[in-house]
Amino acid sequence: MTARTRLVVLAVSAPVIAFAIIGGLVGKTWARDETYQHLRVFEDVASLISSSYVEPANMTHVMRGALNGLAEGLDPDSAYLPPDEAKLYESGAKPGAGETGIALTRLYYLRVIAVRDGSPAAKAGLEAGDFLRAIDDHPTRDMSVYEGRRRLRGAPGSTVRLLVIRGNVADPHEVTLTRAALAGPDVSGRMENRSIGYVRIAAFGPDAARAVAAKAGELARAGAGSFIVDVRNTATGSYESGLAVARLFVRQGTLAMKDVRGAARQTFAAAPGDGAISQPVVVLVDNGTSGAAELFAAALSGNRRAKLVGEHTEGRAAVQKLVPLPDGAVMIISNGWYLTPSGEPIHDKGLSPAVAVDVPYVEFGAPAPTTDPILKKAIEGIEGGK
Repeated sequence: MTARTRLVVLAVSAPVIAFAIIGGLVGKTWARDETYQHLRVFEDVASLISSSYVEPANMTHVMRGALNGLAEGLDPDSAYLPPDEAKLYESGAKPGAGETGIALTRLYYLRVIAVRDGSPAAKAGLEAGDFLRAIDDHPTRDMSVYEGRRRLRGAPGSTVRLLVIRGNVADPHEVTLTRAALAGPDVSGRMENRSIGYVRIAAFGPDAARAVAAKAGELARAGAGSFIVDVRNTATGSYESGLAVARLFVRQGTLAMKDVRGAARQTFAAAPGDGAISQPVVVLVDNGTSGAAELFAAALSGNRRAKLVGEHTEGRAAVQKLVPLPDGAVMIISNGWYLTPSGEPIHDKGLSPAVAVDVPYVEFGAPAPTTDPILKKAIEGIEGGK
């Protein structure tokens, strides 16, 4: 190995070694010999690339790719941010008030978890499960979720170009979105018929519990004897807010559990005064139901307070911790996750609906369906007394 290669490996291995030292956060503590064995292989591979690749390799780029892969091998919510991105992340700076309405995760490329109601992305026909192969000509293969979110935001009225994959990888679609301040309430509702109230939760914001209570009260006064709560395509909001909304419906029992590495399991239970909404409930879910929405759905279904109707959910319920690295980079690492009331994992598993509904596949650019099979199935179940 040349002296130059050794210096490169040493410089880039520092955060890797630091990450290994902090290894209590990432799983079972590695045995010392195993740790050194992996680092030796890492050094050999770096040396091989430096000495044998067809042209002089950009080792900084290569090493960043390796560190990205290290984080990606954990889960989609863990990420390695190089020093330049880390500074932006820690500063909390936002590139603008204009948004596209896309919630992101990672699966090889950046992937759409959900699309906010009435947003530029929704109007353009993007859906949960779509892949973003590029944002403004910047490939997303090695782009962190944080960087993707940052690039999607900007000044209201500005545009962003996306290369979208749905179905056929060989046939991507170029879409231009005009960023806008997201309009519309987090919580809305209507009477679905004379006796069923429909409550839509688009995001679990800090005021969601108050808004849901108010909307449910309004619909109950209008004659609602049962409720449909729709958390499809809902992927934003805090876990605390998800639990706060669940408390409106669950009078007693365990709402959720939380496991954090190095700490005792935490249990969240209903308290006196909870369960103010006593009418029968059905919760609509799909593959865009994620995070706080999954925690809410799990709390109700786990206490037999509601049946879930729709599709399997995303499976995203991790808690992240920021770990600074010696070179100014940071590691965003999942060091905990929420569990269902019975202690089953949600993260990477998702929730299976009690009543599964097949939703027709829609080609990109095709007209949106005129019927809603999940909502229809829920109404039929309530009217049939099931």
